[in-house]
Amino acid sequence: MEKNRTLANIRKDIENHVGEKVTLKANGGRKKILVNDGVIESVHPSIFVVRLESDTQRTVTYSYSDVLTKTVLLYYAV
Repeated sequence: MEKNRTLANIRKDIENHVGEKVTLKANGGRKKILVNDGVIESVHPSIFVVRLESDTQRTVTYSYSDVLTKTVLLYYAV
């Protein structure tokens, strides 16, 4: 059973993993699921930034509510 998650808990969890590798599964709309590997670069009051490890080295931003509503799933590297 999943514990009760709040935006504050999600933010604290992501703050604890800044600089670590993650795998992102994001809902791209129209039945598209985007899967990318990257590194959590920074954490801000309402968003967090992930630098993707693709050939273009671009960054993407997501809000903590995206994680709460499971629009974005984060899997931390072990």
